[in-house]
Amino acid sequence: MNASFNPNELSEFARYYGFHYDRIDPIGLVKDTLIDMERGLRGQSSSLPMIPAYISPIGRVPQGKTVIALDAGGTNLRAALVSFDESGKAVAQHTQKAPMPGTQGRVTAEQFFDQIAGLTAPLLEKAPDVPGIGFTFSYHMDITKEADGILITFSKEIDAPEVLGKAIGQGLREALKRRNVKKIPERIVLLNDTAATLLFGLADLPARGELRGKDRYALPGGPVIGFILGTGVNTAYPEVSIPKIGFASETAPQIVVCETGTFAHRYMGVLDKEYDAATKTPGKYTLEKSVAGAYLGPLTLHILKQAVQDGLLKFKRADEFLTWNTLQTKDLNDFMYSPLSGEGNIAALFGPDEENALASCAYLVSILTERAGLFSAAMVAAAAERTQSFNPFAPIRIAVEGTTFMRYKGMRTALESYLHSMLNAQKPRSYTIVPVEQASLFGAAVAALSA
Repeated sequence: MNASFNPNELSEFARYYGFHYDRIDPIGLVKDTLIDMERGLRGQSSSLPMIPAYISPIGRVPQGKTVIALDAGGTNLRAALVSFDESGKAVAQHTQKAPMPGTQGRVTAEQFFDQIAGLTAPLLEKAPDVPGIGFTFSYHMDITKEADGILITFSKEIDAPEVLGKAIGQGLREALKRRNVKKIPERIVLLNDTAATLLFGLADLPARGELRGKDRYALPGGPVIGFILGTGVNTAYPEVSIPKIGFASETAPQIVVCETGTFAHRYMGVLDKEYDAATKTPGKYTLEKSVAGAYLGPLTLHILKQAVQDGLLKFKRADEFLTWNTLQTKDLNDFMYSPLSGEGNIAALFGPDEENALASCAYLVSILTERAGLFSAAMVAAAAERTQSFNPFAPIRIAVEGTTFMRYKGMRTALESYLHSMLNAQKPRSYTIVPVEQASLFGAAVAALSA
């Protein structure tokens, strides 16, 4: 069984079911995003909540000062003493790692904060005069004017229901007092991982060389956008006007976290809607379900099954494929890097005489990847538009973190290609896009210094 490989037919299939990237107007998508961003900033009904971080990006990270950086995300909690050397490079010392409280059984609120304090207190003994603690807390929280974070929800692996609704910074402060820590820093700054990525970009990217000009806020090196494309997707950028909290400053912007994954774009196809209805959060996280690592595998599985049912994708083990309940994005990515290897759960489905069916499968996956790159680029482009920065000597710096951007085949190429077209559609705009590593930990350190 070796049906012909027909790119035109496959593309028409994608158009019929509404997931082909050529049905999307890239510039129109950026405009749609900007409209929702503006509504979110005004506190109006919007799919983008536009959360103020109550942190202003600093022009240059102070050299020689040491702070405590905490990073809570996934299954691990990390803590370190962090300083920045003369070149702006972050240096971590006495790094410690422990399981995230609540991942090994239910804990009370007091136990939760005591475990965090257990990593923090020894660092305060080593450096009792630190000016602050920066805490990247990668769970849904509302940020207060004091830069504390009120926890809204945990992801499913954290079992600590008593912590919901509590202020994380204040909880840590009280736990440190229970441990009789003598000098607790006055400043404990909570932020999410996207804001941390932006802040680390401020510290890290100027150290790489060519950035000498200043942006419209008189900060050296141009404004920084933080973008994460991994299991989820999010964007953060410096904003000069946030009407819903009465904030306005042309010279001292405030970081805003867009919560990009919730953007309700108008390009959902029939199969997108079917897949969305079967998820645990139907009608929510529309953009994230089109681009992020948590969803690309399962969405692709749903679409490929439709291709089999329509007789477009034919191979001997197709009936077996239709029984699959899930497809991990990692397995899909492995397949795209070596489809002819015969290895992995997808490639193994196709016999040596079914190369055309194999090519058809890879072709449909590539259409979805291209669309995901387009969607992602629009989110970054919209944030860049909000900065209103065109200075060729102070390019916009886009700090990116996330395995889907870095490792998913074709994603980075597609994103960067569309981004260039979007940002230069009407007038030239200088920008640089650079992956960063350990941004959550080091960005927390910058936050502690951003008094």
